[in-house]
Amino acid sequence: MKLKQLISVGFLVFIPISIAADYFHWGTLTIFFTSALGIIPLAIWLSTATEEVALATGPTIGGLLNAVFGNATELIIALVALRSGLVDIVKASITGTIVSNLLLVMGLSMFLGGLRFKEQEFAPVVARVNGSSMTVAVSAILLPAMVIFTSKGVTDAAIGQLSIVTAVVLIVVYALTLLFSLKTHSYLYDVSQVDLEGEVEPSHKPNLVLWVSVLVIATIGVAFESEIFVGVVEEATSGLGLTPLFTGVILLPLVGGAAEYVTSVRVAMKNNMDLAVSVAMGSSLLVALLVAPILVLVGQAIGQPMDLNFNPFEVVAVIIAVVVANLISLDGRSNWLEGALLLATYAILGTAFYFHPPV
Repeated sequence: MKLKQLISVGFLVFIPISIAADYFHWGTLTIFFTSALGIIPLAIWLSTATEEVALATGPTIGGLLNAVFGNATELIIALVALRSGLVDIVKASITGTIVSNLLLVMGLSMFLGGLRFKEQEFAPVVARVNGSSMTVAVSAILLPAMVIFTSKGVTDAAIGQLSIVTAVVLIVVYALTLLFSLKTHSYLYDVSQVDLEGEVEPSHKPNLVLWVSVLVIATIGVAFESEIFVGVVEEATSGLGLTPLFTGVILLPLVGGAAEYVTSVRVAMKNNMDLAVSVAMGSSLLVALLVAPILVLVGQAIGQPMDLNFNPFEVVAVIIAVVVANLISLDGRSNWLEGALLLATYAILGTAFYFHPPV
């Protein structure tokens, strides 16, 4: 059995435990930790089902499915939290997911892959394209804060309208990146047909009905566990002495991004750094260009208005992550030291967020 499936099966036990903990009121911290651990296997099965359905439906539809469901777990958790009015935590989770994918996921991949292989190569053109798109997204995240910083008397309504326009533009940009990667320049994104164990994939047709069912069940399961998790997240993290900023930036991405972590590290250790970098950078891009705009628009629709006016320190952290990741990935080569540098940057930022006072 593959490592991904082993982890998912092992963690499934936390789903009934979290349900029991919530029903019998076993304590906030117990509910918090068990529901967080219960989300992990569901996220992995959701990711696996997406891959299998994509394989069965062909490259174009499969690419769209991966684009839509690639960060489904993070989106579901964020939507549940947004509906509960935890806007600050939701906004922090957006920047946290970008930072964790660029620094933690890519850092772990390069470090562990580099320990096994002296030097690994990947297509630098894909890193450059993703880097350029991320620069646009970071600019969008930075602008509302800069408008407030450089203006006097700017209203919340104006920032909200700016955020809505920006969200629509970012969704258009994401659609253009899909057109670029799936149609006009798809040859740049061709990754060798190796499965996640490093062997050539057998020519099989996955059971579409089975995997669509798994996809639906996993999505419902993530939504259900997220309700339990979000219901206690404020009280639990406050009891642990953690701020909403640290919770959103550091803790939520660790819960929601488990599938990306496992996938990226595994393929890197099989010397498929092309796919590892694509997973890490592509996930960050999806969050910045699609997930964040969707949350802005949904927030307006459900009466929980959310704008793109991020905490200045969050903006600085995203800029640092993008700059460091781009500098390290531009040459198309990686080694364990570069992975360690990414991890060190993440550790320093994480520590800074831990000591950052509540805003």
